[in-house]
Amino acid sequence: MTPGAIDPVTLEVLRNQFESTADEMGQALIRGAYSPNIKERRDCSTALFDVEGRMIAQAEHIPVHLGAMPEAVDAVLACDPRPGDVFVLNDPFSGGTHLPDVTMVSTIAPEDEIVGYAVSRAHHADMGGMTPGSMPAGAREIYQEGLRLPPVRLVEGGSVREDVRSLVLANVRNPGERKADLRAQLAANERAEARVASLFDEHGRDTVIAGFDAVIGYSRERVVGEIEALPDGVYEATDRLEGDGVTDDDISIAVAVTIDGASIDVDFAGTDDQLEGNLNAPLSVAKSAVYFVVRCVTDPEIPPNHGCYDPVSVDAPEGSLLNPEPPAAVVGGNVETSQRVTDVVFAALSGAAPDRVPAQGQGTMNNLTVGARDGSFTYYETIAGGFGARAGRDGMDGVQVGMTNTLNTPVESLETEYPMRVERYALRPDSGGRGTARGGLGIERSVTVEADATVSLLTERRRHAPRGIAGGEDGALGENLIDGEVVPAKTTVDVEAGTTVTVRTPGGGGHGAPEERDSETLAADRADGKRTDGER
Repeated sequence: MTPGAIDPVTLEVLRNQFESTADEMGQALIRGAYSPNIKERRDCSTALFDVEGRMIAQAEHIPVHLGAMPEAVDAVLACDPRPGDVFVLNDPFSGGTHLPDVTMVSTIAPEDEIVGYAVSRAHHADMGGMTPGSMPAGAREIYQEGLRLPPVRLVEGGSVREDVRSLVLANVRNPGERKADLRAQLAANERAEARVASLFDEHGRDTVIAGFDAVIGYSRERVVGEIEALPDGVYEATDRLEGDGVTDDDISIAVAVTIDGASIDVDFAGTDDQLEGNLNAPLSVAKSAVYFVVRCVTDPEIPPNHGCYDPVSVDAPEGSLLNPEPPAAVVGGNVETSQRVTDVVFAALSGAAPDRVPAQGQGTMNNLTVGARDGSFTYYETIAGGFGARAGRDGMDGVQVGMTNTLNTPVESLETEYPMRVERYALRPDSGGRGTARGGLGIERSVTVEADATVSLLTERRRHAPRGIAGGEDGALGENLIDGEVVPAKTTVDVEAGTTVTVRTPGGGGHGAPEERDSETLAADRADGKRTDGER
């Protein structure tokens, strides 16, 4: 008998229906949103939780959102939710990740009894703070990054609290767009309650609730089996971040991964203390990165839910880069530090599962934010780059890597929505590291801002290249330019109309010795312009 005493056929039907519910939530959010960041780039995530706060199913959206969502639900559970309540939060020290990521947690109570929670998280284009877009490169405390919301009822007993909504909208730029995006999140969560009610009608309440336990148990058993197949041992690695916007000094992340039978313990002791700048990452963000890597080195087809996380423990010293204390600035931790945590945990696990670990990808989200100083528009983008080569397979060109899974903003949409013009958008020839398998190519994206604005860049891998593996060469470094002049990896500057901002993203590292690459494949590379005479 399968976990939870559900027969295999019913379990599979319910699993697909739970995942379909999360997918429908995501589609409702994307269709209902106004900002290009959500409706075009799809920088949002949705998931279904049970009454105990365990994730039942998730849409395949943003890894850094999804792995941290349980912390948000736990924060709401402490607030005594009641049927008809919807909580909104973004506080990184109370279940959030960084302030632009606004989380909405709705009770699911189709029979006036809470049986679960619908959760949506979306990156809003602005949540106030010292710069448009709420992604300031030089923030030194969270108060500079925007409006901070601990869990608070936005909807109480089925009625919207206008005082709470008005408070939020009074503290953000472009409040009309923010109001519409919040409404889209509400609609997404309402879809989940309707779908769970229909499942009760189809299968019966008791069967659906038993199905929650069963899908979690099924995933747990499969993950445990995968972990048991890995060799026991302690696997260590270190990596670096390239300054925090206040200092250019390298910042160390150290990890020890212990595999012991059916469990994995990940300990970040030895990681640097929390920073003055904004690369601090809440522990929930570090957990997201760890969960993502574990899923990659086990079977990624295992249904993603709470059961996948049960055998994995994550620890980081209090007051460290990966477990900071308020009022630490954190906006870059969610987007950049999470990527380096992914890299360092992959590096450690390469000793246990070498064939499943790729060379390093670009290792950055290349965050570009452009906003009018009068608040009339805010553009935010994470720009794709090279994926690391894998054993026997080239890295993918121009894709999002690691903890992000967004699309790009299409040129047509960008130029329609904002006073901006795209000058160049192309792959960077020869930016992938050479190897038996070649690293993926980075991208060059160049835009002219046609209004006075503030530009913020939060990027990495401008000094330390994505590393190759098993003898493969490193990928190319990234580079940021404003009007042709190289600027720091992390910078916020005011620019005049007509200024051109260019972001050249890193390539992925190569896998295996370059001299072992098939000569026919090399010829095809040169014909495609992917490599010219082996030079980057």
